[in-house]
Amino acid sequence: MSIIAGQGDAARSLALLWGEAETGGGRTAPGPKPALSVAAVVAAAVEVADEGGVTALSMRAVADRLGRSSMALYTYVPGKAELVDLMYDRAHGELPGAYSLEDGWRAAATAWAADLRALYLRHPWLLQVSYARPVLGPCEQRVMEALAGVLFATGLPAYTLRAAAASLFDLVRGGARTRAEARLAAAATGVADTEWWAERAARLGEVAPDFAERFPLSVRLSAGEAEGGAPASWEERMDATHAAGLALLLDGLEAATEGRPGGVSPR
Repeated sequence: MSIIAGQGDAARSLALLWGEAETGGGRTAPGPKPALSVAAVVAAAVEVADEGGVTALSMRAVADRLGRSSMALYTYVPGKAELVDLMYDRAHGELPGAYSLEDGWRAAATAWAADLRALYLRHPWLLQVSYARPVLGPCEQRVMEALAGVLFATGLPAYTLRAAAASLFDLVRGGARTRAEARLAAAATGVADTEWWAERAARLGEVAPDFAERFPLSVRLSAGEAEGGAPASWEERMDATHAAGLALLLDGLEAATEGRPGGVSPR
């Protein structure tokens, strides 16, 4: 299930993203309990989502974690829609705002992709928030700015780099989603991926003994993984697939710079 971002009141959401939430301050309420703030509400919401995903997220669940009533939260955040935007942006604040080009743009792009993928795996609920509509917050924008700083070092034009940036986001997000869902499947079913695949492969051989003859190219692709020395665990295999896909994408970007005036070596 995906949540579409940017569904809250535009004026209030953007004011929170670029105002109180960005500074970590905001209004506080006096009293015997520790004062609340926009930042505190968002931090508690992130914890709830880390534990149970966006399906577990509600104003009541966040209020319970803070030891407050749901009504108390509305003083700081208008509702769940605005809260999701703030959470999404806050999580992206864990990423660097820039990358060194000392070892070339390719190394920097690889580091950016690794950091973004690690963020998604730390907070898999981020993958449940559709990025068809960005939240337009400062932290989310810093991630794009960091990538743009790396890509413009290639010397390629903006229209080419826009496509490269979109492809990099799609590659990282898609791979992280598969890995996160594999973890979820194993936890939810109690059956490890290797065990699941082993049983299904054996059963498939029984019901479709001519599988290799009917789908020879699919079998050839699977054999290619073995030829490459596939890692033992399923998660390691997904990591290796991500690394290989990223390398292919960067190879294409590097090829586009060859022979172009202003093109910069990746190393």
